Amino acid sequence: MSKTLASHPHTTSRLALSELAPGALQSEIRAMSTECDRIGGINLAQGICDTPVPGVVETAAIAAILAGHNIYTRLDGIGRLRVAIADKQLRDYGLRYDPEREVMVASGATAGLHAAAMALLNPGDEVLVFEPFYGYLVSTLKSMRVKPVFVALAEPDWVLDTDALRAAITDRTRAIIVNTPANPSGKVFTRAELEAIADAAREHDLFVFTDEIYEYFVYDGAKHICLATLEGMRERTIVMSGFSKTFSVTGWRLGYVTADAKWMGAMGYFHDLTYVCAPSALQHGAAAGLEQLPPEFYTQVAADHQLKRERIVAALRDAGLEPSVPAGAYYVLARASRLPGETSAQRARHLLAETGVASVAGSAFFRPGRGEDLLRFCFAKKDADLDEACARLRKL
Repeated sequence: MSKTLASHPHTTSRLALSELAPGALQSEIRAMSTECDRIGGINLAQGICDTPVPGVVETAAIAAILAGHNIYTRLDGIGRLRVAIADKQLRDYGLRYDPEREVMVASGATAGLHAAAMALLNPGDEVLVFEPFYGYLVSTLKSMRVKPVFVALAEPDWVLDTDALRAAITDRTRAIIVNTPANPSGKVFTRAELEAIADAAREHDLFVFTDEIYEYFVYDGAKHICLATLEGMRERTIVMSGFSKTFSVTGWRLGYVTADAKWMGAMGYFHDLTYVCAPSALQHGAAAGLEQLPPEFYTQVAADHQLKRERIVAALRDAGLEPSVPAGAYYVLARASRLPGETSAQRARHLLAETGVASVAGSAFFRPGRGEDLLRFCFAKKDADLDEACARLRKL
């Protein structure tokens, strides 16, 4: 009879978690959303974006289901949507992408990042990430055994320190991730900052992954600049965006990637391997939105959310939680040092218990030891819910 592992008490069992799994915890955003649901609170933690879906998008998706568009699509999406995305990139940024070879519809922008990282990065590579950061960007890198290297932006306006950027580059650096407009800070990178990033990328022959999911959420005359438009950057820039925020369809999981054809084949392979394809019928809804919604729709999105921003900023100030006013996206970071607790997670839970308003601990967006006096609030909410949340915050 063969001996088993159990007969050798000092032998390590093969029935064990992976090396990655012990450090993989539920995100603080999801944890706060769960706790908020449990007590029936108002969720300003998760970027759910529960504002109305544009009618043309909704109608086209329903029609597509009824018309039988319920089977697999091409791994990179339906032709109609790929063409619409290419047309959008040309209209908005003057960037020409071949819809047959340089556009991929993804199961959310996060799936686009996952596919790009699988295709272009190797274990042990380093990727520069600006801090504060969106946790999924960092977690995706770590899940592939790629090392995120943090470059802190300078408070209170989250300004890029070019010297810090260059000092972080090593011989293992493979790429830079730029999220603009940014979650959680609302920072919109300026042209000068993007030029500095582009200079570093060209000099050190680096990829740049740009997360532009909040591209239309810009305020006070700020302008979103697609980094791929800068000189010499189209070939090395992987542009990621999607429809979750703009069309208020976060649950549809529809994003896209535009990139040079030499990289797209491998990205498509890994997206197919993990997701097969993005939801078929819903792609028709997004295509209809891109094709039919007028330019005024996008400017109205920004105007509506700027008004929401003003309301949450005023309420936070009244509550003694001093906000950093965002130039873009739909989040506010606010100082929470006046709240009880040693950590931002404790302060967020105290705020939820006292007011029924859920926020996210600032530590979720920083390396350990930083962000402990900050909370993040999402203001992409229906007006009635946002107003109630503001009223509750003012009771502090």
